[in-house]
Amino acid sequence: MWRYSSVATLAAVVTGLLPWHAAIEVAARMAPILVFLVAITVLAELAEVALVFDVAAREAAHLARGRTPLLFLLVAVLATVTTVLLGLDTTAVLLTPVVLSLAQQLGLSPLPFAMLTVWLANTASLLLPVSNLTNLLALRRLHLSPHAFFERMWLPTVVSVTLTVVVLGLRYHRDLRGGYEVPRQPRVEDRVLFVLTALSCVALVPAILLGGDPTVVVTVAAAVLVLVFAVRRRDVLRVRLVPWRLALFVLGLALVVEAFLRHGGDRIVAAVTGSGSDVPALLQVAGVGAVSSNLLNNLPAYLVVEPNAAGGGVDRLLALLVGTNVGPLVLLWGSLATLLWRERCRARGVQVSARHFAAIGLLGMPLVLVATTVTLALGAASLR
Repeated sequence: MWRYSSVATLAAVVTGLLPWHAAIEVAARMAPILVFLVAITVLAELAEVALVFDVAAREAAHLARGRTPLLFLLVAVLATVTTVLLGLDTTAVLLTPVVLSLAQQLGLSPLPFAMLTVWLANTASLLLPVSNLTNLLALRRLHLSPHAFFERMWLPTVVSVTLTVVVLGLRYHRDLRGGYEVPRQPRVEDRVLFVLTALSCVALVPAILLGGDPTVVVTVAAAVLVLVFAVRRRDVLRVRLVPWRLALFVLGLALVVEAFLRHGGDRIVAAVTGSGSDVPALLQVAGVGAVSSNLLNNLPAYLVVEPNAAGGGVDRLLALLVGTNVGPLVLLWGSLATLLWRERCRARGVQVSARHFAAIGLLGMPLVLVATTVTLALGAASLR
């Protein structure tokens, strides 16, 4: 994946489609995003080692007291919190195996829980700048404060998460009948490490909402956690924790998109997305973001439409975020998180066909997308 991105980028620069000065400008803009990506990945990987996800999943099973529908709701809460704090890729890559393993150990059908985690990895990623790379890009594009971003997106997030749980709960209600035997909690050998890691994750929210730069906050949290692990679990610290291939892939996408926009792509985007900030206009932007995310992937889809959306003001760019965050739930390549999620499902013996995934997406995604966008538009109107 990263190789194709690198080859396309190199071709664009060598052939002159993307001038060197433009490539440097894009790289400078993406630098804080890439630092954030590395830091949040390291933080999430260390949280997995410290058993934060395992303990949280087992605690949900305990709180549900053998009632499968309640466990479904508690896993939804866990997936939402994980996505909001550590990003959608963390939910897809690290939480999914834990939840699937738990379901299988309890004798429950893992499919409803698998679909719940991947949907919430996308639909719950609207709340904070750290929840999705697209949010961080939008934040820097419009110079919004994290608190202002939160104020505008908390209600749309509530709507998108609630409808996700309702849609999937109704679809899989037969699989969620009955109960299970309450399992034991996993043994945490290093409680100090566990507590410090959990606190590092939870502390992100107040630190960011109080005005901290998301990249700086996450980087500091990751650095502190690395120091803690250096003292208590040095063996865990390896170069493989750094997602350098993913970082190259993201940078390559940004450069390729810039080349596309410089050679007529901006005119195509403008013709498709239209203009204005009323409800129909915002629905159009969100729809373009959703369709292009499923066809291309949500990150390049966002980068392609971003200049046009940002030029129309905050509301249009936030509507684009709804499209690119909530929308990629029809085709499996709609987001990187979904591709990573499917790999984790296969590793656990859970097969989710492209047809099944698309059928659920076509049924529920438009409802979630429209309701979330309308909520965003109504909230924006109340602020004027």
